[in-house]
Amino acid sequence: MHPILRNGLGLLLGLIIGSIVNMSLILVSGKVIPPPAGADVTTMEGLKASMHLFGPQHFLFPFLAHALGTLAGAAVAARVAQTRKFALAMTVAGLFLVGGISNVILLPSPVWFSAVDLLLAYLPMGWLAARFLGGVPRAPA
Repeated sequence: MHPILRNGLGLLLGLIIGSIVNMSLILVSGKVIPPPAGADVTTMEGLKASMHLFGPQHFLFPFLAHALGTLAGAAVAARVAQTRKFALAMTVAGLFLVGGISNVILLPSPVWFSAVDLLLAYLPMGWLAARFLGGVPRAPA
């Protein structure tokens, strides 16, 4: 397969697999750590209105969903890509970061969670995925 097509396929698959991992963890989160009593987590409006009821434990799965979704997506992109593995892994991470930023804007959460999420769940996970799969450029010896 031509490298451009293979790289494009890697990017597309990375975005799809990363999104599936992200949403799977979000869907499971309420079964592992139930939402606070009285919180409506079925709609964005209900989530906004009940955000003040959430404790730190309720932010564990959203962080894991963002971090592991990004890691999985970037790893798939780097694995499938024929060339530019690092760039494609970081592109997936960057696109997920844009989604994370929009989530912070649309759904006000505690500042500590927004900072941890935006700083640790996206670009570092893309870098780790590329590093594990040999896509990080090495400094000359």
